Amino acid sequence: MAPQDMMTVNARPGPFGLDLGHAAVIVVDMQNDFGSPGGMFERAGIDIAQIRAVVRPITRVVDAAREAGVPIVYLKMGFRPDLSDLGPEHATNRQRHQFMGVGEPVVAPNGSPSRVLIRDTWNTDIVDELAPAPGDHIIYKHRFSGFFQTDLEALLRGQAVRDLIFTGCTTSICVESTLRDAMFRDFRCLLLEDCTAEPIGAAAGRTNHEASLLTIETLLGWVATSTALLHGLAAASADLHHATSV
Repeated sequence: MAPQDMMTVNARPGPFGLDLGHAAVIVVDMQNDFGSPGGMFERAGIDIAQIRAVVRPITRVVDAAREAGVPIVYLKMGFRPDLSDLGPEHATNRQRHQFMGVGEPVVAPNGSPSRVLIRDTWNTDIVDELAPAPGDHIIYKHRFSGFFQTDLEALLRGQAVRDLIFTGCTTSICVESTLRDAMFRDFRCLLLEDCTAEPIGAAAGRTNHEASLLTIETLLGWVATSTALLHGLAAASADLHHATSV
């Protein structure tokens, strides 16, 4: 491990020592069905403003991480066209997603045919502003956790990743579910609070987002802002430049 790979991020409950040589950024479910006009959430009357608001800070983090050589992993919630991975009739996963219209045919904003939460359609594409770059990793999942019956753990272990930087939506459901499973597998997790969003509870004046942050910083990992991470990356880049120019 080279010294320039190590950086410190100002976080809660205390400083997070991030090893850039063994880190990855996880972008959870920043796809059209959740974060774009015409997607599943908006069609269901769910306010997507909070999800839209985190697109720009996530973009800054992803761009800086790519420049630092940190792998980017996109998770996407998407089911097979025949819904064979939705679960049996009695499964809560099937019932809740059927309530949200999974599999229903829709017309995408560009006029093309699509289907709600179905793989390889407009609905499960990453929002345009965060489109994956060559070399990024994309993994479909069919449960809230990105580790359930996917290749995520194998991918991370294969790249000797230990530290995970979490972004995406929604904070208390797919982000927290994936982060919990990561912690159970002994990954060290840093969640960026201004790069995650949660519409659940907002209409009632409650905030699942804040509840998740408290749980994570208390028991599951660390919480920081994108600004704190970007400052750390800039400092690490300056140290590397100095070391290579001496």
